[in-house]
Amino acid sequence: MLFTALQLAAFLVLPPLLLGVIGRVKSRVAGREGPPLLQPWRDLLRLAGKGAVYSRTTTWVFRAGPVVGLAAILAAGLLMPLGAPSATVAFAGDFALLASLLGLARFVTVVAALDTGSSFEGMGAAREVTFSALAEPALFLGLVSLARSTGGLDLTHLLGDGLAVAWRSDASSLLLVALSIFVVALAENARIPVDDPATHLELTMIHEVMVLDHSGPDLALIQYGAALKLYLFGALVVKLALGARLADPAAAFAAFLAGQLAFAAAIGLVEATMARLRLVRVPQLLIGASVLSGFALVLLLRT
Repeated sequence: MLFTALQLAAFLVLPPLLLGVIGRVKSRVAGREGPPLLQPWRDLLRLAGKGAVYSRTTTWVFRAGPVVGLAAILAAGLLMPLGAPSATVAFAGDFALLASLLGLARFVTVVAALDTGSSFEGMGAAREVTFSALAEPALFLGLVSLARSTGGLDLTHLLGDGLAVAWRSDASSLLLVALSIFVVALAENARIPVDDPATHLELTMIHEVMVLDHSGPDLALIQYGAALKLYLFGALVVKLALGARLADPAAAFAAFLAGQLAFAAAIGLVEATMARLRLVRVPQLLIGASVLSGFALVLLLRT
């Protein structure tokens, strides 16, 4: 019970810190000091204290988008073992619900962008839907591969003790899954080389263009939800990389948090050393991720 409460508290508090780590790593590689680690939290609090402006063309759909999107991601967090021995909520097939909740969060963001009636935001929504249609198979095939390798049907078993045995017998397949999920994490969280959250060039924007009309508390909810989503994908990568839960729950929780910081640092290094891909190259990257997950599943089915 204690570690369940700790993992929920960490899930609610730490995600913006990952964004701070990414920004600091990128700055240090470039030879700059960089923003404070807590700057994302300061930005969220500043936005939450402002008022919101709504266009006359928007309806309740636009206002509901940030709230429903954040609720979906929070619900997804309950299904993940985020450092504790088990998830807060676990049942057979919950990994399919995880993918569905992440898809719901994206759907409401896209619908809210379309509700503005802006062709500019419609362009970003179209790109988001196109790329997500290529990223989701990679994620789902990766989760199915984990289910096949560990013999479990819920995320607690998929990312639990069964991974230790799975890494000994199916190391090549799990390595392919880890690489695939890392690529999906970059795409789903609008990171370089797929997208750049700091860009304001209209011909290259994807996620950021969809939230241009949001302001104040609504924008804070969207940015907070994006940080939570990054934390969830980091949990997938970290739990898969650790291989098994440590015997000491406190040590396991500390290792998980250290892994999350390493995950954020890895993203920072990728963004500091790579350029953003041309839009026509992004589908090739995402299809490659799906091929990796699919090949991992084929290898598992042959054993």
